[in-house]
Amino acid sequence: MRYLAPLLIGLLYVVLMSLVPEPHRRRLNAVVVAGAGAAYLSGGGLGGWEFAFTALATCVAYNGLDSWAFIGVAWLLHTAWDVVHHLKGHPIIPFAHDSSFGCALCDPVIAVWCLGGGRAPWESLRRTDEFAGARRSALRTESATLKE
Repeated sequence: MRYLAPLLIGLLYVVLMSLVPEPHRRRLNAVVVAGAGAAYLSGGGLGGWEFAFTALATCVAYNGLDSWAFIGVAWLLHTAWDVVHHLKGHPIIPFAHDSSFGCALCDPVIAVWCLGGGRAPWESLRRTDEFAGARRSALRTESATLKE
């Protein structure tokens, strides 16, 4: 469960965020990842580096207002920061020792989705169905032409 739960949380995030229509989806994700970038500030586990990371994450997230790629990069930066915190023993949730570890598993799931354009999963399925339908139609037309 230590590995599975964070991955499922990442997938749940993708599904729930996919319910938000574009362009609001992209902008909301930029705001969320900016907030995630500041999540470690209250713990202060890495001193002044927490402020430097938050500034970097905020700049990247700001660019995410207009670009899914920047949002994906911001989630990957947060993943790296989660790993550092996990190794240094300063978890994102102070009373949950493996919280940074879990976050480091969850965040790349979200990052991959963002780097793929932040599309709703069912949009991909719909496109596949449309492609398959168009392909069948083309084959029927070709078959009818050959019979003539």
